[in-house]
Amino acid sequence: MKYLRLYADQDGESHVEEVQVTFDTQLYAPPAPAFGISATQDASRYVFVSFPANWDSELHPTPRRQLFVVLSGHLTGETSDGTLMDLEPGDVVLMEDTTGKGHTAKTMDGAEVQAMMIHLE
Repeated sequence: MKYLRLYADQDGESHVEEVQVTFDTQLYAPPAPAFGISATQDASRYVFVSFPANWDSELHPTPRRQLFVVLSGHLTGETSDGTLMDLEPGDVVLMEDTTGKGHTAKTMDGAEVQAMMIHLE
């Protein structure tokens, strides 16, 4: 499994990189059979969000370190270095660009986008 990591460098420029998740096979909910589990990560709370059709933002940093999980719709994001992110249901972005220029985002296809933001701080 892979997800995207959005971050700012020391000059305030935002970038995106792909991160590979590794799994260890474990018994998670016996008597269910074992399956792959990643390393645990702390989270403090979550919110569901809904972006209206034709929503479009200017450059902005994320307000906190969080995971962004697309549940429905199609969203395009762009880092300040010009890298595009095409996000659809099931895509996950670790948003860590809490400083610097930030990123843009806009809904696509004239439709709403529903997502979950899992706060990590």
